[in-house]
Amino acid sequence: MIPARPDRARPVARPRPAAALRAGLFPWVPVCLSAGIGLWFLRPGLLGAADWALLAAVLAAGVMVASTAPRWAARGAIGWPEADAAHLGALALCFMALGVGLVGQRAAHVAAPVLQWRYYGPIEGRVIQIDRSGRDRMRLTLDRVVLHDLSPARTPERVRLSLMGDEPLPPLGQRVMLTGHLGPPPAPASPGSFDFRLHAWFDGLGAVGYSRTPIMAVAPPQDGVWGLHRARMAISAAIRDRIGGQAGAVAAALMTGDRSGISEETNAVMRASNLYHIISISGLHMGMLAGFVYGAVRLVLVAVQGAGIGLARPLHKVAAGVALAAAAAYLWLSGGGVATERAFIMVAVMLGAIIADRRAISLRTVALAATLVLIYSPEAVTSAGFQMSFAATIALILTFGPWSRIAPRLPWWLRPVAMLFVSSLVAGLATAPIAAAHFNWMAQYGMLANLLAVPVMGTLVMPAGVIGAVLALVGLEAPALWVMGIGTEWMLWVARFVADLDGAVIGVTKPPGGVVALMGFGAVLAILCWRPPGLRGPASRVGLGLALALLAASAVLWGTARRPLLLVAPEGEAVGLMTPAGRAVSKPAGGAFVVSTWLQEDGDMADQMVAAARPGWTGDRRDRWADLPQGWQVVHLTGKGSGARALPECRARRIVVASEPVAFDGPPPCLLLDPDRLRASGALAIEMTPEGPRLRPTARMRLDE
Repeated sequence: MIPARPDRARPVARPRPAAALRAGLFPWVPVCLSAGIGLWFLRPGLLGAADWALLAAVLAAGVMVASTAPRWAARGAIGWPEADAAHLGALALCFMALGVGLVGQRAAHVAAPVLQWRYYGPIEGRVIQIDRSGRDRMRLTLDRVVLHDLSPARTPERVRLSLMGDEPLPPLGQRVMLTGHLGPPPAPASPGSFDFRLHAWFDGLGAVGYSRTPIMAVAPPQDGVWGLHRARMAISAAIRDRIGGQAGAVAAALMTGDRSGISEETNAVMRASNLYHIISISGLHMGMLAGFVYGAVRLVLVAVQGAGIGLARPLHKVAAGVALAAAAAYLWLSGGGVATERAFIMVAVMLGAIIADRRAISLRTVALAATLVLIYSPEAVTSAGFQMSFAATIALILTFGPWSRIAPRLPWWLRPVAMLFVSSLVAGLATAPIAAAHFNWMAQYGMLANLLAVPVMGTLVMPAGVIGAVLALVGLEAPALWVMGIGTEWMLWVARFVADLDGAVIGVTKPPGGVVALMGFGAVLAILCWRPPGLRGPASRVGLGLALALLAASAVLWGTARRPLLLVAPEGEAVGLMTPAGRAVSKPAGGAFVVSTWLQEDGDMADQMVAAARPGWTGDRRDRWADLPQGWQVVHLTGKGSGARALPECRARRIVVASEPVAFDGPPPCLLLDPDRLRASGALAIEMTPEGPRLRPTARMRLDE
């Protein structure tokens, strides 16, 4: 008789931790997507078959680990803490890979020909956008472009032209022809500067230029959707005419998104006072409009119900539906720009939460809105608008709890105004570091301007605009527009008053690459580890410590940032030398945009004329010299014949920059930089070391290769 074998000991499955330990993970989805998108932007390029295969492998491995780790823990093979760590880490890796895939697919989807040379000749196309440039010139964006002697396969899908004259503008949808200059989207002004080429790629913009000739219509304006766009522009013109002046132009921008009537002088004072966000339709405007409509409709419905008329309940869902329809109408009326679409998604998610009996204001709601935006437009993650919008929204959500406890103690008539003041203060503090990092200046009295202007916008301007839009259906919009004009006049007065204060604007040095990402991720990590829903237990303390370390690192990197000793423009048209008095520029004119970018990123508020007068350079107007450390010299030669004049100047321990090509037999004894050589490197940053100059070129644009 064979004795019975004892049962083999089985591991006892340990119970899984409480759900609260794993709660609040959805807000991490947009964070991981953003991290993946950011990885793509470190080296942007179209993904090949090998790249897609690698992403698929990462996703497959991540899904496998995420699905099997809980089963291992359930069988007792590993502990639940280890299983949860593996599960969440694998999911994070999956979403990062998805982020890379989203932006890679988007880059391929919008791929279009980019002009690679200078073009002068006839330009034909359909007008799809009219706006105003930073130099106060009207601009046309054309699609369905035809260029002389250029095949359709090599012709950009869209081009943008600045108009040098004051000729009448064509209507949207009109097919036009004019003669102009075109070139590829410009490269960055220096290594690490804003890369307009990437921005243009995602906009489908293959060339930019200008025209001095009259605009000729070659076909009648198209109907359909372009007829609706022309109606929008007609509404904009009617608002400008009814209110008048720059107040009317600002009112038109708020209602229709048409900023073509706003002068550069007004733009300048709005920037200097930190009120420029007011004339760029964003979440602030969409939220104010939807909030006013929601509150007004709900108040009317309650009054009707109080009068004894039975209505379907719940009333707040009806009000949310009407507000959503109003937001959609505002999206169309404002032209449907990228920032406006982003704002609409945020508002639609919040109103949808009300209709679905969910909390409208929560981190999960913001996370859902951010996720939808990143799926729809992944390149938005690098834009100042995206970062500032969500920073302000998250800050306001964090303020909502304390405010809900304080508000009941205030008089009822003071609560709306106080809420607008508090929201302006909180949003301003949340967005100030991001704005300073992107724009390299800070409006010192911007908080004052926002506290004086934003409440008026929320209580007077936007409500009057909504009422005016409704009354326009019966031709009675004049009183509402008059009220709206009073509000916009007040905002302009505030902007001018604040901009005229001494020291209204100060320069801020451009932070090194990665500082904004460190700052943003540190802030999000701190919020998600500190405020429920979020991590719990030791993980929250570790995460909070890591967040503080990231924020401290970003502050140290920014505070200790050093600007390059020498900067060379992309075509050799200007050279900038850092001196104790600031950056000294080799010439007082030429390369204006590049030089202004250098000075702005230095945190220097001087213009090119002032920078050119600083000590550091010697010589005449065309030939300039400056001494460098380690016994080197830099020579900048411009004008006709600069290539020939460079030959005798090219000697040992010299950097020679010429604005014309230089023909040199054999390797030159100097470091020679001319347009042909700079074409391969782009703008250069140069530092001097004991071994000689160390060059840092501008990153190549690999998307159009």
